[in-house]
Amino acid sequence: MIRTPIALVPYLIALAAIIAGLLSYAGDRAAGLAQGVAAIGGPFTLVDQDGRTRTDKDFRGQYLLIYFGYTYCPDVCPTTLAVMEQALEKLGPAAAARVTPVFVTIDPARDTPQVLKPYLKSFGPRFVGLTGSEAAITLIGHEYSVYAAKQPIKGGGYAMNHSSTIYLMGPNGKFVTHYEESIGPDGLAADLRKRI
Repeated sequence: MIRTPIALVPYLIALAAIIAGLLSYAGDRAAGLAQGVAAIGGPFTLVDQDGRTRTDKDFRGQYLLIYFGYTYCPDVCPTTLAVMEQALEKLGPAAAARVTPVFVTIDPARDTPQVLKPYLKSFGPRFVGLTGSEAAITLIGHEYSVYAAKQPIKGGGYAMNHSSTIYLMGPNGKFVTHYEESIGPDGLAADLRKRI
């Protein structure tokens, strides 16, 4: 049996405390990295309602309120777009000028620029509508963790089942937070006022 001289005991206790502290710090750092910022968003190249090619870089310096939906949506999409527009009105002109509301279609086969333009105009002049190829829409949907699936309807045609989330992206293009449409215009305006 190896005997430790009594004079070394305080040093060994101090060393054990330091090692325990370092392990705790490393564990906390790993937990912090695991929590991090949600992996929402990413680069895109799409076409707006005026037929112009738009990329994520075009919106740098602006906050974006992004919603994914489709123009044939009977209820949730128009309700959510109205919530977004009313919230921006409540912010006032100066603050609202810092936020661009963006509608990204999940139904590019039907939602061409020519369809998006009059649809979005009914919600206000601020909206940017984005469409593109099936592959481009699938890619941006994946980047934003959007659920979208065709649902055949009686008599032919289809509807789209989809998630209904409003994303707030920062001026640097990074995810800030998200909202459900149930937040309403007052709640959305209040939260935006604190963040921008």
